[in-house]
Amino acid sequence: MGDLLLVRHGETEWSRSGRHTSWTDLPLTADGRERAESLAPMLAEHRIAACFTSPMLRARETAALVGLARARVDPDLTEWDYGAYEGVTTAEIHRTRPGWFLFTDGVAPGPPGHPGESPEEVGARADRMLGRVDAALADGDGDVVLVAHGHFLRVLTARRLGLPPSGGALFQLGTGTVSRLSTEHGRPVVADWNVRPSA
Repeated sequence: MGDLLLVRHGETEWSRSGRHTSWTDLPLTADGRERAESLAPMLAEHRIAACFTSPMLRARETAALVGLARARVDPDLTEWDYGAYEGVTTAEIHRTRPGWFLFTDGVAPGPPGHPGESPEEVGARADRMLGRVDAALADGDGDVVLVAHGHFLRVLTARRLGLPPSGGALFQLGTGTVSRLSTEHGRPVVADWNVRPSA
């Protein structure tokens, strides 16, 4: 059975400034595009059985730049719905909600259509996605690639390892990186994390 490769999209203006970005559909910065392109040779070393991408522009751009232009769009790969915290930094949230922590506290409700998600709701989406990953790994000869967003991929990693959604807090994940979840003795493990090409 193959591995699960996680690609976090390249840098955007908001990711660079630490603003929470879920449904705001921002493009990559020039640096974000360059870093995404630099990941292509790493992914080319893998036999890929299936690839999926978030519907957001920053993820679809990244998928194309790393050589996965035919990645299947899956809405379950969208970023955590930050509700009222869309476009807001953690430091700004702490001014009115000291001690707030996304992975345990969730978010405040946002505008119509964006009520925000609890850690458990994001975990449920991650579990659905992992079901599709497992089906693709069972059907295909190779690895499965997911191109998506930092907080969502951290929760998905926690769930893959049998941790609660809040366990995603343990996995810092930079933009424009590749991570690999594999198995050892039949159990899921982190094989590579937050990898960028050597300079």
